[in-house]
Amino acid sequence: MPIERSNKKKIFNDPVYGFINIPDELHFDLIEHSYFQRLRRIKQLGLTHLVYPGALHTRFHHSLGAMHLMQQAIQLLRNKGYAITQHEAQAASIAILLHDIGHGPYSHTLEQTIIQGVTHETISLLLMQRLNAQFHGALDEAIAIFTDNHPKSFLSRLVSSQIDMDRMDYLKRDSFFTGVTEGNINADRILAMLEVVDNELAIEAKGIYSVEKFIVARRLMYWQVYLHKTVLSAEHMLMKVLLRAKEISPQLVDKITDPLAFFLQKKGQFKQLDEDENALKYYSQLDDFDVFTALKIWYNHPDKVLRLLSQAIVDRQLFKVEISTTDFPEERKDALRKNICNHFKLSAEESNYLLISGKTSNHAYHPQQARINILYKDGSIKDISEASDQLNISVLTFPVTKYFLCYPKVLA
Repeated sequence: MPIERSNKKKIFNDPVYGFINIPDELHFDLIEHSYFQRLRRIKQLGLTHLVYPGALHTRFHHSLGAMHLMQQAIQLLRNKGYAITQHEAQAASIAILLHDIGHGPYSHTLEQTIIQGVTHETISLLLMQRLNAQFHGALDEAIAIFTDNHPKSFLSRLVSSQIDMDRMDYLKRDSFFTGVTEGNINADRILAMLEVVDNELAIEAKGIYSVEKFIVARRLMYWQVYLHKTVLSAEHMLMKVLLRAKEISPQLVDKITDPLAFFLQKKGQFKQLDEDENALKYYSQLDDFDVFTALKIWYNHPDKVLRLLSQAIVDRQLFKVEISTTDFPEERKDALRKNICNHFKLSAEESNYLLISGKTSNHAYHPQQARINILYKDGSIKDISEASDQLNISVLTFPVTKYFLCYPKVLA
């Protein structure tokens, strides 16, 4: 009798890990779903490719990579004798596979502009719940892990913590595609050192140096890539474009895609996205192409602010950026606003779109979040900030804050 073979046992050839296996039909069907396929059209690092040209990888890449690391972690923990059922393993894998399914175009830009009041994590959960209904409850346990409501808490920590599969993949992947080698971590070593103590994750003490490298790599990647000053300029310029478009949205409706037009016309906050069927439908269609197509349409728009910002992003004529450890004086900002008004013939209110100021901060290791536990041979446990003997990790628990000021280069 011939063996029945499924046509859903696929593999992906990943540039970071090599071959990634799709373990079962449920994973395959979720990946094939339009909600997940949308992630192919959303770049992992937003506008970072304007600084690092290779940073064109997508949320789709990242989600598959995080799933791959999760499956490795589960197998290694099983090999050490920890009881994880096949259904729990599948649920943990699906939870990390779908953890970014609610992400919008261009990183967190939409959360701070046209879809305020709701995070991508909230939308991820909403979409997971919709998928769960379509798959007749098959995602119940995955959702419990994703929301940290599963009895085996360590499975939730593998999805979201300070040393989870999400962070491990994006550090390796973003380092690979940007070429910033300082971000490369030894994920294999960290995974091999995983333990479970009192239902929480821990790292064997002999893996402490790999954890130190992980924390330092994260700090370096934030300031060298994620919060690079030119990336900050580009992303905040895009925020200003979308805010301006939202302000004058009645003039734009017939010139942009339906999903983007829907959100530009909406006023106020989206605290209950699940109450509006159209909102979730259009959100699940929204991707980078909607936004960049709009920028090209607005390139010649009669509104001067919208036109100037769109042209600057499309042509990569990004604003000059100044960085400081203290806030910039109001007198300096007022003088720049006046110069913007005079040079571009804009009103005082309009000038605020071309002068961008703010601050950004980063914790390499956050002492108030789920800590990284180091397990010693005698069974004792220490937080990494206390256990580290080669590096003063405790110093990295303090946030680093930087202030920035962006404005057109012609005024420099």
